[in-house]
Amino acid sequence: MTGDWPTWPQWTDADLTAVREVIDSGRWNGVDAPAVTDFEQRWAAYTGARHAICAANGTDSLLLGLRALGVGPGDEVIVPAYTFLATASAVALAGATPVFADIDPDSYCLDPAAVDAAVTPRTAAVIAVHLGGHPADMDALGALCRRRGLALVEDAAHAHGARHRDRPVGALADLASWSFQGSKNLTAGEGGALTTNDDGIAERMRSLRNQGRVAGGAWYEHHVLGWNSRLTAMQAALLRAGLDRLTAQVAAREAAAGYLDEHLPGTVTPQGRAPWVTVHAHHLYLFRYGRGPVGEFVEALRALDIPAVPGYPVPLYRQPLFAGRYDGVHLPETERACRETVWLPHELLLAPVERMAEVVAAVEKATR
Repeated sequence: MTGDWPTWPQWTDADLTAVREVIDSGRWNGVDAPAVTDFEQRWAAYTGARHAICAANGTDSLLLGLRALGVGPGDEVIVPAYTFLATASAVALAGATPVFADIDPDSYCLDPAAVDAAVTPRTAAVIAVHLGGHPADMDALGALCRRRGLALVEDAAHAHGARHRDRPVGALADLASWSFQGSKNLTAGEGGALTTNDDGIAERMRSLRNQGRVAGGAWYEHHVLGWNSRLTAMQAALLRAGLDRLTAQVAAREAAAGYLDEHLPGTVTPQGRAPWVTVHAHHLYLFRYGRGPVGEFVEALRALDIPAVPGYPVPLYRQPLFAGRYDGVHLPETERACRETVWLPHELLLAPVERMAEVVAAVEKATR
């Protein structure tokens, strides 16, 4: 990272104590380990969900959720193309087909009208990504999915602490998928989780992530084709410690982002903030630069000690993985976002708010 901005991950003595307690307990694995169970209960409470089920990573949590919903071969799942690969690859790993819909240019989240136009008789579900920590339009998407008879999944990998109409994201759909990978706003290096209010979905997810075992069954008794996607107790301990800091960090990021929203020059356009957004998690601070090659602009910012990076370089349907399968797909807002968007990492927003003036000055200088 350039300059002397805050780094990530961050830790305190509380993290060391939490991990030491797990080491001393002798309960290191994720099979009913008290540390894992405790974090699941805390994460469910934090997100307002009835259930939280930990997984090995965010990709697994998406796949587990789709499998628990019964998504499989012959099905289609509508996803954005301005997102990390896992949103679509989990669909493919479940045996279904990703169908890409365009994004809203202000929020960078799925455009409900584009989703509606993409529905076919084979559509089984929609995955709404809270891109950068901005909650998707869950009211419109929820109404659409209810009307169409579709499952709705939140991809909340960027959205720890975000709130939609003052409700936490994570309990606004049939289920939500979370990531605790090293760059995320709540991290254990790796890890994932699912949250849901549906008892049946939760039971299926617990079985799938534990080799198809069921509650009350014998250890060597397997009822469905699952796999080992268990979080370790040490990871859960780190997450418990990090969760105690999350609310304050969310508030700090909101304050810093608010300063940037107000003071960045008109030569760039920050991500919009929809009226339903009570709290933006700001895993990323996104803005558009449309006056030239975004890569050159990013390099100019980095030369001024601002740790900017370009956003996703191409839509997912242009990734080599999908070569030849989506040649006819053209999503104009997604493609424009790939050309124009700059990201600032969330840890930069943990610097004192007054340091955001350095970001503003650098953007002004780089756009002259």
